[in-house]
Amino acid sequence: MDLFQLSTNADTVDPIALREENRRLRKVCQALIERVETGGSADGAPYAAFERSVLLAEQVRERTEALHRALDELGQVNTRLLAAKAEAEAANLSKTKFLAAVSHDLLQPLNAARLFASALETHALPDSSHMLVGHIGRSLKDVEGLIGTLVDISRLDAGVLKPDKAPFAVSTLLDALAEEYRQVASVRGLVMHYVPSSVVVESDLALLARVIRNFLSNAVRYTEHGRVLLGCRRRKEGLEIMVGDTGPGIPEQQRKAIFLEFRRVNQPSSAHSRGLGLGLAIVDRISTMLEQPISLASRPGVGALFSITVPYAAPSAMPGLTGKRYPLMVEEAPDPLHGCVVWVIDDDLAIIEGMQALLSSWGCRVRAAATVSALEAASDGEHPAVLLVDYHLGEHRETGIDLAARLQRRYPGLAAVVITANHEAEIKRATREAGMHCLLKPLKPLRLRMLLGNLLSKS
Repeated sequence: MDLFQLSTNADTVDPIALREENRRLRKVCQALIERVETGGSADGAPYAAFERSVLLAEQVRERTEALHRALDELGQVNTRLLAAKAEAEAANLSKTKFLAAVSHDLLQPLNAARLFASALETHALPDSSHMLVGHIGRSLKDVEGLIGTLVDISRLDAGVLKPDKAPFAVSTLLDALAEEYRQVASVRGLVMHYVPSSVVVESDLALLARVIRNFLSNAVRYTEHGRVLLGCRRRKEGLEIMVGDTGPGIPEQQRKAIFLEFRRVNQPSSAHSRGLGLGLAIVDRISTMLEQPISLASRPGVGALFSITVPYAAPSAMPGLTGKRYPLMVEEAPDPLHGCVVWVIDDDLAIIEGMQALLSSWGCRVRAAATVSALEAASDGEHPAVLLVDYHLGEHRETGIDLAARLQRRYPGLAAVVITANHEAEIKRATREAGMHCLLKPLKPLRLRMLLGNLLSKS
């Protein structure tokens, strides 16, 4: 350390020696500074590190400001999304109300027209007139199918349609469909082969009917000659309800596309197809909603087989339903409708007149009015056997279910059928829980006649 030691005797200090000493000290300081700098930073400059720190701080500040701006923009976007969601919900509610209006107001006159046309078919008319009446009936049925298809697809997309699953004997559905499509198939020169079943399943009766009806309609529409099959097969996972035909079949490359909207199998113009190509799209949506899978097997030139697998009902639900069969109507059997008293309550005059014409043509003694008091005044003390009542009876009036329950208390043993254009599950569930039957508009005359026959046979 004597390098830094200086003489303390001022008299002997040499200025030259001091300057030399000062120079040496500056060298040492410079060396120490350089050593500190090289030892404290990898690239050798504390100032450079400071500059980097300042730069990083500036970048952090800029990014923080950018983040704040992004958060502000995100908040604005969220506000716009909430507004758009509210607008969409309002539009969906408006669409729901529109669908309800379409279901009731638009289908009401169509329902009346179908009733009048069906009643006219029973009259003794010249052959040419019968042919014209048949054309009118088929045209009305086509219009009904097109409107019903559009309404159904809109309901499904809007989430309005909800399933109402309940146990029932599958024969209650298939017997009626077999009888209906046996007549349709015979007009086309086809043979309808039906294998009945009394298995009890659990599903939404109306929605399942929509699926099988579509299968049957397609089978009859696209089959030029041969037969159509309706039957069931027991599977481990449930009852497979099948509809087969001897039509042209479906090529493998089209089997997925036909379940898309507005898609149909390429068929010649003679295939009697007036549909929109939405039927199987609706079937696919209903299948997904019910959680009941559909399947398709086909061989081009041989035919096609569509099916849906429905779960079995729980054992606790079966004792009162198992084996419950509704025999198909045959002309040789006595007609239970002849002479029976049927009451009809509806707030639409055209429906009242149409129901009177149709039921009277079946031999029923009909009393129809808009109110109970008017009915009872015209009944001459007769007790009704069956009540047909519309669910919607106008503003500030009780529902058809409530009115039917009131009349059942007044007339014990009265069978009640509630008719509605509203497909909501709540209405079907309320009707079932009240021990009544529910039919949907537009009313299918054959379905109504079979139901009346079954109700009157049991009573």
